[in-house]
Amino acid sequence: MTNPDDPRSLELVETELPQLRDGEVLVKVQAAGVNRGDLLQARGYYPPPPGESEIIGLECAGVIEDPGTTGRRKGEAVGCLMAGGGYAEYVAVPEGQLMPIPEGYSPTETAAIVEVACTVWSNLGMLADVRPGQTVLIHGGAGGIGTFAIQLCRELGATVAVTAGSAEKLETCRELGADILINYREQDFSEELKGKCDVILDIMGAKYLQQNLRALNEDGQLIIIGLQGGVKAEINLGALLPRRLTVRGTTLRARSLEGKAEIVRSAVENVWPMLADGRISHHIHATFPLAEAAAAHELLDSGAVTGKIVLEV
Repeated sequence: MTNPDDPRSLELVETELPQLRDGEVLVKVQAAGVNRGDLLQARGYYPPPPGESEIIGLECAGVIEDPGTTGRRKGEAVGCLMAGGGYAEYVAVPEGQLMPIPEGYSPTETAAIVEVACTVWSNLGMLADVRPGQTVLIHGGAGGIGTFAIQLCRELGATVAVTAGSAEKLETCRELGADILINYREQDFSEELKGKCDVILDIMGAKYLQQNLRALNEDGQLIIIGLQGGVKAEINLGALLPRRLTVRGTTLRARSLEGKAEIVRSAVENVWPMLADGRISHHIHATFPLAEAAAAHELLDSGAVTGKIVLEV
């Protein structure tokens, strides 16, 4: 990163091989996923937790080069959830954050689903406990999180509503299984869905808070996982009490090692079978060589991406 004000000002440099801590393995990276958090880190707004790698990158796939103290075997193919370090040839990963390559998947395809699968499952499966017959609203339906969340909610038996900013993106959402399509540039989703949503997965934060609350059904849950629309908003607590609404804020990166390991274990148990038999699939928009990470950030920052971008090493 050469300019903290520009998430596209990235360059490939030489650095030392990561030193393993107890319980970590060294992974030779074959592919790394690109996420919104990476753009924020490049801008200086999303630093890694204390003690974690300063190198950008929250997910990757590759092979174990050094099992360290874990008892794993060298050459084992794995997907990896990390707090940082993915944009590199080698990365140190806690054993609890390793997952098998889904059946039939390549390293590039695996790198496209690790972070989204863990984020979506931990929020909609583990936290919200989405069930058949519920209505779930997913903001940013055509993005990396959204394209995965649509498919998961469809498989869980929910009615899926999405917001997106173009007819093309909404068509992609429809193809993936979305039932209610809302163009946020032309429609007010809170009017279209007033009182109908049991769960809302929100990436916008402050900008959508009031509308989200209007869209919730009784006992509804608003789960905020992103702040693209700002961090501060007023809330009328009187709107929550009569309808027993819940507002939750979650993040994956800052969780404890134990918390991440539990999410990884649960995702592999519950989501990986859906990947293996094709009920849920990756959605890759584009791939770039690692050395062209700046171009990948530029594309993601443009808003033109549907699904995920992956860097290949």
